[in-house]
Amino acid sequence: MKIRVIDLEFSYSSVPVLENICLEVGKSEIVSVLGPNGAGKSTLIKCIDRILKPNKGTVFIDEKDLRLFSQLEIAKKIGYIPQGAKYSFSATVFEVILMGRKPHITWRTSEEDIDRVVEVIKMLNLEEFSMRDVNELSGGQQQRVFIARALAQEPEILLLDEPTSNLDIKVQLEVLDIIKEVVKKREMSAIMAMHDLNLASRYSDKIIMMRDGKIFAVGEPSQVLTPENIKSVYGVEVEVVKSNGSTFVLPLRPLRGNFN
Repeated sequence: MKIRVIDLEFSYSSVPVLENICLEVGKSEIVSVLGPNGAGKSTLIKCIDRILKPNKGTVFIDEKDLRLFSQLEIAKKIGYIPQGAKYSFSATVFEVILMGRKPHITWRTSEEDIDRVVEVIKMLNLEEFSMRDVNELSGGQQQRVFIARALAQEPEILLLDEPTSNLDIKVQLEVLDIIKEVVKKREMSAIMAMHDLNLASRYSDKIIMMRDGKIFAVGEPSQVLTPENIKSVYGVEVEVVKSNGSTFVLPLRPLRGNFN
């Protein structure tokens, strides 16, 4: 088991945001965390990466308490891609991806570091952009660069906060195809905070549905994405259909008033 979270809790200024969170993510597994705004998805991702320190509970990586890891060890184990990542300074695509090698660089950049950067540039089809300023690229191209930077770390775990936000449907599919291919090929583990139920269904091995900082349901997409669950969590009536082995959600109408 790559990741195990037990009884995780977190609060902002004494206001509970996460309560009694327990989850497991295995090798070569993609888990999507779903839920409406304010459900705690991004906070959960940040707690697992120790960007935020939980008030209670334990995160285990390969059965070792994450609190026993140094920041350098965490950087080698976990690749984190925040929502809407941007660069406020000028840097080429190559330089941005090379920054992902920081946990491995000692005194100076080695040939191995350069080789890893070239490898991920080819993997994500970024050769023609490698010497361009990252700020000149489109949103989809930038997202591929930030995924490449995370992969250059050679992590065992990917944490992605809304990896398809503000991308058109073609680029969304391209980005998620890349993530799925890399996770399976390298036998990594991935947790993605997502809004799009259908994309989560298509690309996830397992789904965690959250409501009000708690896990409401967990299981395979077909088990979690039911009309009853979606009505309870999102307040929307839907039709759920199956096609080519996948589950698809068709919204009908929002409910009025209290839907708890």
